[in-house]
Amino acid sequence: MIVIPDTFIERMHELYGKQGVAWSEALPGLITDCANRFNFTPEAPFSNLSYNFVLRAKLSNGKRAVLKSSFMKDELSREVSMLRAYEDRGLIHVLDADEEWGVALLEGADPGTPLSTIEDDARATDIFCEVFRRLHLPAPTGSLYPSMRQHFAAIERYRERFNDVNIAAPLPESWVENAEECLTYLITTTNENHLLHGDLHHENILRQGEEKWAVIDPKGIIGDIHFDTIQYLLNYEDRGGDCEQVLRCRIAIMADRLGLDPRRIAMWGVARGVLEACWTIENGGKDWHKGIQLTERFAQCLD
Repeated sequence: MIVIPDTFIERMHELYGKQGVAWSEALPGLITDCANRFNFTPEAPFSNLSYNFVLRAKLSNGKRAVLKSSFMKDELSREVSMLRAYEDRGLIHVLDADEEWGVALLEGADPGTPLSTIEDDARATDIFCEVFRRLHLPAPTGSLYPSMRQHFAAIERYRERFNDVNIAAPLPESWVENAEECLTYLITTTNENHLLHGDLHHENILRQGEEKWAVIDPKGIIGDIHFDTIQYLLNYEDRGGDCEQVLRCRIAIMADRLGLDPRRIAMWGVARGVLEACWTIENGGKDWHKGIQLTERFAQCLD
């Protein structure tokens, strides 16, 4: 019987209240049912659990697998849909899934070491570009995936929350306005919308075999291809130099290897930093200045 860590149950309570706790406590039975149905042996859960319960597993043929279970079934359904859409382009394979149960059995990456283990930042960014080049199909029809405007909706919610002149808005007004202007410009000038990963960073790019890299945990967003560089740019910001120098070097490599417009990358970063600050305030956090620091750093790259 798999034991669900208390820290994960507490996290589900924080996110989803009593329903999250009830879902967490029912996981051992769900895992047993999945093991019987999908024919695998459950092993230990991953240590860095946050929004989903992710468990190592071994298939009957001895190969590694991962069972992912989510309280937010619709989000996992979108992830499975995107993994299948990009199955031959470097994303991890879906072995089986059940939307009603909110579970997906995924191929395990072997050895599964993340891109973050490569400390040479230029080399890591080159590998990122190789992975990036395989992704990004034209946006499918339908509304399964959120638009870029929907993804940035927290900025609109921030405006609505602080539109009363008697309530002091915490964020610097000039940066919120800059972010809104960048967002409007970028959305209206996007010539072709793509199906984006939405969270493409070091920890979601895993070594698969000796030379290949596999991508995990796509969120699925419809929008400008330049946006999918941003999450990578936010991670390990000072690796190989000061933050501004690292950011400029990474953007230069991406522009050269991928033919992307460095100004569009920087503008998405300006908007993304303010979005980070808005999310922080929305979740009751006090360190919104970290998002504004990101915005300021990306703005320097526009000079």
